Amino acid sequence: MEYDFEDEPTYGELYTNPKFTGRFSAAIVSKFRQRMQQIKDARDERDFYALKSLRFEKLKGNRSHQHSMRLNDQWRLVIELIGKDTDKIVRIICIEDYH
Repeated sequence: MEYDFEDEPTYGELYTNPKFTGRFSAAIVSKFRQRMQQIKDARDERDFYALKSLRFEKLKGNRSHQHSMRLNDQWRLVIELIGKDTDKIVRIICIEDYH
């Protein structure tokens, strides 16, 4: 799937610059880059649901237009799916501490 970043200076840099950590731990940065590769390789969001380890889920309430993917037990990657059908783009919103 195609992707873009809501905060390009931070998350774009985090994905492309091996020395940039954005104040996240090395383990979180590594998982973020792994998730980005999975996003790039996916045909559509059904691939995310098929990978149970992602714990891909739709958020609720005022964030019902967003989804999250697990990075580890504590951290999640929050995304939005923009567009329709097979032309969807994954917009990376943020990395959040869920605890």
